[in-house]
Amino acid sequence: MIPDDLPTNAMTYLASPYSHEYPAVRQRRFKEACRASAYLMRRGLMIFSPIAHTHPIALAGDLPKGWDFWQPYDHLMMDACRGIVVLMLDGWRESKGVRAEIEYMSRRGIAAEYLSMEEVDGCK
Repeated sequence: MIPDDLPTNAMTYLASPYSHEYPAVRQRRFKEACRASAYLMRRGLMIFSPIAHTHPIALAGDLPKGWDFWQPYDHLMMDACRGIVVLMLDGWRESKGVRAEIEYMSRRGIAAEYLSMEEVDGCK
């Protein structure tokens, strides 16, 4: 459950898994990150989702899909954020990128909040 005290006057980072050997899984994760971003935006949060914002660029430019390539970009964006929400899609616990994002923000003194797709879809 996302608390009501996340900053609405600053950007919040949406961490979610993306990399996978199957393009269909990456596409599904992209769509779910977009839906979760919209849900959070409707709640008044300013959201940056690296998946929602860069997936189309990666496809159009045939760019790498893994964390190693995107890490420098994501660090710049995390530096601008005052909150982090982790979207608990399948694979989030195993995701190298999600783990690194949580740790990066934790070193800045920012604790992660967690969001399920059930909450996004209104089942909770």
